[in-house]
Amino acid sequence: MSKIIATKAIRGAHELVKRAEKELAQAVEEKGPDTRVEFPNTAYYLPISHGILGLNIETLGGLHELLAEAKKLLPPIPGDTLWLPYLGNTLDAGMAALFADEIIEAIKYTQDPLPYLTELNPSDGRLWLGAANDVILRERGIEFVDGTAPGFAACVGCCPSNEIAVSVARELQEKNLYVFMSAGNDGRSMAHQLEEEGIEMGWETRLVPFGEDVTATIHALGFATRAALSFGGARPGDYDRILRYNKNRVFAFVLAFGPVDDLKHAQAAGAINFGFPAIAETDIGRILPSGICTYEHVVSPVEPDKIVAKAIEVRGLKVTVSKVPIPVPYGPAFQGERVRAKDTSAELGGSTLPGFEFVTSKDLDEVEDGRIEVIGPEIDDIEEGASLPVGIWVEVAGREMQEDFEPILERQIHDLINGAHSIFHMGQRDINWIRISREAKEKGFKFKHLGSILHAKLHGEYGKVFDKLQVKIYTREKEVLELLDQVRAVYRQRDARLADMTDESVETYYSCALCQSFAPNHVCIITPERSGLCGSYNWLDGKAAHKINPTGPNQPVNKGAVIDPVKGQWQGVNEFVYNSSHKSLEIFNAYSIIEYPMTSCGCFECISCLLPSTNGIMVVYREFPDMTPVGMKFSTLAGTVGGGVQTPGFIGHSKHYIGSRKFILPEGGAGRIVWMNSRLKEEMAPVLKKIGEEKGIEDFYGMIADETVATTEEEVLEYITKVNHPALAMPSLF
Repeated sequence: MSKIIATKAIRGAHELVKRAEKELAQAVEEKGPDTRVEFPNTAYYLPISHGILGLNIETLGGLHELLAEAKKLLPPIPGDTLWLPYLGNTLDAGMAALFADEIIEAIKYTQDPLPYLTELNPSDGRLWLGAANDVILRERGIEFVDGTAPGFAACVGCCPSNEIAVSVARELQEKNLYVFMSAGNDGRSMAHQLEEEGIEMGWETRLVPFGEDVTATIHALGFATRAALSFGGARPGDYDRILRYNKNRVFAFVLAFGPVDDLKHAQAAGAINFGFPAIAETDIGRILPSGICTYEHVVSPVEPDKIVAKAIEVRGLKVTVSKVPIPVPYGPAFQGERVRAKDTSAELGGSTLPGFEFVTSKDLDEVEDGRIEVIGPEIDDIEEGASLPVGIWVEVAGREMQEDFEPILERQIHDLINGAHSIFHMGQRDINWIRISREAKEKGFKFKHLGSILHAKLHGEYGKVFDKLQVKIYTREKEVLELLDQVRAVYRQRDARLADMTDESVETYYSCALCQSFAPNHVCIITPERSGLCGSYNWLDGKAAHKINPTGPNQPVNKGAVIDPVKGQWQGVNEFVYNSSHKSLEIFNAYSIIEYPMTSCGCFECISCLLPSTNGIMVVYREFPDMTPVGMKFSTLAGTVGGGVQTPGFIGHSKHYIGSRKFILPEGGAGRIVWMNSRLKEEMAPVLKKIGEEKGIEDFYGMIADETVATTEEEVLEYITKVNHPALAMPSLF
């Protein structure tokens, strides 16, 4: 154990606690002890104190208890004559520093104006984003569970040059890691360097600038704590489970650039409590024995061009990246990028030009694997900024390939193309739009590389269902128009087939246990008329996924004898769920919201729950941050519904399920919907209007209240009474 590191960390913790005490006293004197403190749009109080200590701090006065806990943890600063090299003292000091950080950051949120943007991305010349809200946590936190994002790098300080900062950021992005930035050196940080180089930052690109102050580092560890609370089954105050979850599931580490002062040493000591090692560019000493971290705790010095690889090695992170043969970086982190018109070298498709994307099956002897053709002008043949029509025609062949898999593969084109840096893709089918930036063209990107992406990534992710793949990219209007009628006819055939599928028309459903890592007793049952809760999997997806990975999370379920067709209960499903839920669930109704409802994990798109006095239900989308008529925000509702427990009166589900004929069928169906947040309501307008037509309800869409007319159950009842909502005349729910 390095005495130098321990001394600096403990000394830094003392300094931070002293600062927190001073700023808290000043804030209480100026604003009063009853002033509310919270991180905006969150339901977990202050995450570190709530998660580690179980404290529910809501006011400035309540921060005194956290300050007292920080003081209790402070060990004496090591002297020159006697030194006991105990890691425990350093860890205690690190946790005291985190408590002090949270006090200081919470006080900042009482300021007017706020020092941080409460948005996804920097804008209007403002760089720092501060604490992640609950919407971000739900959308991004699940990526740490399903492996889309294996971990994050907490980058503190300033890189030796802007070029190195960009290189480190890109390397981390390519490995699918989030980059959390804070704590500059002399007022300059890695985030400033990226800003100067015009790099797009924010949650959508996984380059997140939390704050310039060293205390803003707490937002990275707060995110990790809340992930354990939301997805790891940890309860407030169960610090052991929270810390172990992060060590074993969230593969994060600290990257320190430039001088590392006492305050940054204290942050690193706090991170080590979570199992997150620190890797420094400068020589700050080393803590090599394993213990709290998987391997080494502190490693230095490491050259900037090797620091990411070293951090991944030290953290024990297994990163799988399929090398895509294109001249620009590639990875999921680039999917949130936008290419502006002024930066565009070439545009394909869009609202004014014809286009399509299409995957079709061929015989094996008709496909030459890896063949990519551009039929029409290449990017070098057109003027800068020109627009062209586009047709992306993908032909696959294989012994295991089935017609059902074609739309599954086709649906991946959007995400796969967007994974390329400086390439923008939007839409699907015959409404698609691609922009290729000047930067990408200058690096050598051509239209043919769209085919290179699809060949590499579809093979890498879906190669078990096909053997060969070739791509034709049409950029001339004549050929695009000739093929457009043909592909549209296939689209119509697919839609008709999917629309005609019912739960009664198949004997096999599919499970999804992807989320059992954080909800051990939960299992989704995906049927033709009830998609997965997250909205990402329908019945055909489950079938394709099982074919691709027979031992994976999507397994066939023989529904067996029908027990109750209205409630959606089958003997085979009950038996499967009983065994797959570790024998915690004996009865499972796929359609009911009241009697033995389907369990939920935590990544559902929507939550529906009863509003008893209205004789109806409300539906809220996960991105709605405000209070709902049931008296809980989405995050609180998620804590009630999620975790794999059956909660009568509450269900999690996808947006698509709202339009299903099986939606809460035993309780009367979608006619029970009396409140829906406005954004979801607008998005689902065609579905809701169709439901009204089918049920013979004039202006059913207008009868559904939203937050613009009702925010409490009483106001919902008043509104639906005024419009004579049909739920009022339906049989009582109780």
